[in-house]
Amino acid sequence: MSVVKRHPVKPWLLLSPTLLAYAFLLLVPISFVAVYSLWLGSATSMAIREWTLSNWQELLTDSFYWTILWQTFRIALWATLGCVLLGYPVAYFLVRSRIKNKSFLLLLLLLPFWISYIIRTLSWINVLGAKGVLNTALMSLGWVHAPLQMLYNEAAVVLGLMHYLLPFMILNIYVVLDGMDENIEDSAASLGAPPFRVFLEVTLPLSVPGLAAGSLLCFVLGSGTYVTPMILGGPQNAMFAQLIYDTIIVQLNWPMGAALSILLLAILTCIVMIYNRFVGLGQVYKSLAV
Repeated sequence: MSVVKRHPVKPWLLLSPTLLAYAFLLLVPISFVAVYSLWLGSATSMAIREWTLSNWQELLTDSFYWTILWQTFRIALWATLGCVLLGYPVAYFLVRSRIKNKSFLLLLLLLPFWISYIIRTLSWINVLGAKGVLNTALMSLGWVHAPLQMLYNEAAVVLGLMHYLLPFMILNIYVVLDGMDENIEDSAASLGAPPFRVFLEVTLPLSVPGLAAGSLLCFVLGSGTYVTPMILGGPQNAMFAQLIYDTIIVQLNWPMGAALSILLLAILTCIVMIYNRFVGLGQVYKSLAV
């Protein structure tokens, strides 16, 4: 009987192109950003190559940065909750509908990804602005006598984020519900459970992995965006990514911007690791492969 010899080096050789690309496109840039965060800022150049911890000391001791960070996570959390409330019914309808061209509905769901994120965000100005569709309709009906201030506040930022993140939530929930065995629900119904109880005690618990994966994606993506608060929010609604943008592009303080970037990346990485520890990232990969 012949013994098949295994070559432990071969899998690493097969993975080497991917690992090299991963190192070149992710690890190397992050390393440069980390190095920048330990240099001094300069008004005449990107940075002075003098090692210092002053950027991190200011970042960790100044309550201003932590206030913006807390505000960022609060806004991202509200947007995530909104996506859950709006996304679950849509995903449930897509799975349970008996329409023949269900793939066409999925195509409509993915259609927003074909349009620039900035254009989608700017479109809300034509809806919520003083001369937008909503204010014009309210004034023409006589319900209000002056335009309502619906832009440049936290509610507008949350609404814009929900518009951006909702497809991610729907896809994650859809993947779980579509893979669910309908016989389980039929068995619960045959035992006398009413439809609402079947949904509450069978369907909803089985779809929790999709909800968790969608919530993770929405929260992480929402926490890292700067376009939505820049366009739809005011100075009091600044988010952490917007602060990074202003620090690097406007103030030209690359070392402090690098420190802010590393801090946000570290916190979001910890959140993803905690999620992976208790839930796992497999469901996220499934939804992204749709």
